[in-house]
Amino acid sequence: MTGASIGLVTAAAALGALAGLAAPRVASAFPPSAPLRPSRAGQAASPPAGKPGHGAPPVVVGVVVCGGLAAARGPEPALPAFLLVAAVGVVLAVVDLTSLRLPDPLVGAAALSGGTALTVAAVAAGTPGRLAPALAGAALSFLLYVVLALLPRSRLGFGDVKLAAVLGLPLGWLGWPTLWLGLLLPHLLNGLLVLALLAARRVRRDTALPFGPALLTGAWLAVLLA
Repeated sequence: MTGASIGLVTAAAALGALAGLAAPRVASAFPPSAPLRPSRAGQAASPPAGKPGHGAPPVVVGVVVCGGLAAARGPEPALPAFLLVAAVGVVLAVVDLTSLRLPDPLVGAAALSGGTALTVAAVAAGTPGRLAPALAGAALSFLLYVVLALLPRSRLGFGDVKLAAVLGLPLGWLGWPTLWLGLLLPHLLNGLLVLALLAARRVRRDTALPFGPALLTGAWLAVLLA
């Protein structure tokens, strides 16, 4: 790895660390608002599961996420877009874990920063046509998740739908195989996590679980593998 590459990864990791430092403070501004799902009639509702304190510290997550993107993608024009979406994503993951919410202001910030950075990248590279698959990826992700959210007994909320649309922008930019992988991986990851938690008796079948972290992790892995 050259000195320039090391500098790029270091700068990206620093951005991730800042996002991780800010995440708990931002999360405290969004108290839980999602209704808890009752287990049986007349019994207490099951609590949400998953607190950031039980996993890696947000700062470490931010460093790995943003540093990993810079190491995998290198100095390509779209890297700022990936990093901006990832940095906001670190904050969104912590908020969703603590309050089962994906607040519109944060999802909107990811959409605005990512969309603007991709537009700048396309114009700077002289390839404005690359914005078309990015927008198509966002639209397709939105439509697919709307259908999933409307299915009977679906656990997806419309915050998940909006976040999926935002993540469809960078995934679509990288092409259809990356988009499909980014749409599939969250469900595989979430399914494995739920099975592991059930086996460990950490949750019940009616326990409310956040899906935002799985969405973000799946998209991140898809970008790394592109």
